[in-house]
Amino acid sequence: MPAAIDVELATLVAAPPDEGPWIHEIKFDGYRLICHVAQGKARLFTRRQLDWTAKFPTIAQAAGGLPVESAILDGEAVVLQPDGTSSFQALQEALSTNAYERMIYYVFDLLYLDGYDLRGVTLADRKQMLAALLGKQKKTGRIRYCDHIEGNGPEFLRECCRHGLEGALSKRRDRPYAAGRGLDWLKSKCLQHEEFVIGGFTDPQSSRQGFGALLIGYYDRPGHLLYAGRVGTGFSIETLLKLRRQLDRLETDRPAFANLTPREAGRGVHWVKPKLVCQVEFTNWTRDHVLRHPSFQGLREDLPASAVVRDAPVPGGLAEEAPCRGGGSARTSKQPGRARPRGKGE
Repeated sequence: MPAAIDVELATLVAAPPDEGPWIHEIKFDGYRLICHVAQGKARLFTRRQLDWTAKFPTIAQAAGGLPVESAILDGEAVVLQPDGTSSFQALQEALSTNAYERMIYYVFDLLYLDGYDLRGVTLADRKQMLAALLGKQKKTGRIRYCDHIEGNGPEFLRECCRHGLEGALSKRRDRPYAAGRGLDWLKSKCLQHEEFVIGGFTDPQSSRQGFGALLIGYYDRPGHLLYAGRVGTGFSIETLLKLRRQLDRLETDRPAFANLTPREAGRGVHWVKPKLVCQVEFTNWTRDHVLRHPSFQGLREDLPASAVVRDAPVPGGLAEEAPCRGGGSARTSKQPGRARPRGKGE
């Protein structure tokens, strides 16, 4: 049984594939977690291999009760809204108030089962075994099976968007589990959600408490922190005050951004060391590479700031080639497939 899993990540594309050996799943808005089960006990790890079992005790307890000697599951911890959509803000609220009963673990992959490493098995076979493992609880229990459809990717994405979901994940059903970011898993978005590094904040105005807005950015490949705009909405009073205390401890004299204009570096701005990562929802990017209508969703404690890069769709030609990569014949070896170069963030 592997001690740690180097997770498979999805590449962003403008639209999901329409033809080829693809399945399509709902893209959830939560925390990606790898669940290790052994002898009736479960441990939960982030994709950076942080042990978060204590943060999700009810999920760990439920996973420990699965009818297995040992297993490794791949899925996402979420909190569902009344309309059935997942919400990162709601998950952050549940974590801060210890509302463990609201947390659900949607499992979309089975990587190890009772002595067998399944990473070399096709996704179709892995999901078939996963559905059998979860049994009757797969739709209503604390741990739920992430179902899928085959084909009709663009139509599936349209339905996801119509129902207010974050987007869709498209996966090659005939491929093994390959570590890192490649073209076997693709993601298409309805809503723009990305992670950004906090590099500064402004003073509060009028009756506002804590701070006015966060100055945020992302790293380019050479490692420069690039400014992406200000986010001043999406905060509760509790969040404003709590986050201000964290920012005060990181305050510094010099900005970490490499491309600030004199206007953005004006009065009333406090600079902080680029240590905190936040998730932001926004409509799109301007021509000047600044976010339109950004809204704060919460801090991301599962990612280091150095891993935050801009998530841009791959060129259309590259996405169109994805159904043909690998020759099309399924590999069924018990050994994991060859790893691709690892991406920096999901």
